[in-house]
Amino acid sequence: MRDESGIQMEQPVLIFEQVTGKKRRFARNQFVLQNITFSMEAGYIYGLMGENGAGKTTLMNYILNETILYEGHIYIEGIDIRTARAQALNHIGFVSEENPFFAHCTCRENAKLFGVFYDKYEKNTFYQMMDAMNLPADKIYGKMSRGERLKFQLAFAIAHRPSLYLLDEVTAGMDPVFRTEFFHVLQQLIAKERVCILMSSHLTAEIETRTDYVGVMEKGKLVLFGESLDIIPQVNQKCKKGEITE
Repeated sequence: MRDESGIQMEQPVLIFEQVTGKKRRFARNQFVLQNITFSMEAGYIYGLMGENGAGKTTLMNYILNETILYEGHIYIEGIDIRTARAQALNHIGFVSEENPFFAHCTCRENAKLFGVFYDKYEKNTFYQMMDAMNLPADKIYGKMSRGERLKFQLAFAIAHRPSLYLLDEVTAGMDPVFRTEFFHVLQQLIAKERVCILMSSHLTAEIETRTDYVGVMEKGKLVLFGESLDIIPQVNQKCKKGEITE
């Protein structure tokens, strides 16, 4: 990819290009994204904020869920996810309460079962990350605390070496010590690998201090997008006016 002057530019990791959801016939109260356009480059943490129901999780689902219908294009590492989904998903690490691992299996068993779906999965890296997070690989996933499940998910994501991390409201309810450890791991990823991170949160202070760029969702629309230090003051003004709520 080159800019207007012909200088070679690095390809964005994630691109949304005029993405608008299609409503299904006969389905009521459908919520869809509306004309979303933005891109994310490697080396940065991006925040996604907005009140409950604004479209934060929905935006991530457009990437992950192949049954969602939409116009426009979503590219990951230049791959259109609609035409080469399996290839695109190889580049994604997803951490969320909704991540579907087997509750009756151990972390080791889950990693083995799901690792086969990723071309770059490295079991040694998985065990190294589990050790670094002081989490035993033989623990039953369904018997783990919320924090332990998130640690496992992050260790597994790191082990298959994605370039795009999707973190959906993962810091909600985290204790301060674990939150500090969690962001330390993310900063190490940014420093060592060609990755970018998209994390949704309803916590303005966290987005302001932990992210480089932020997008603000309202009713399925991306109403603000830019550097966090520029966008957060605008969000605070909207909150004061009652235009949005945290």
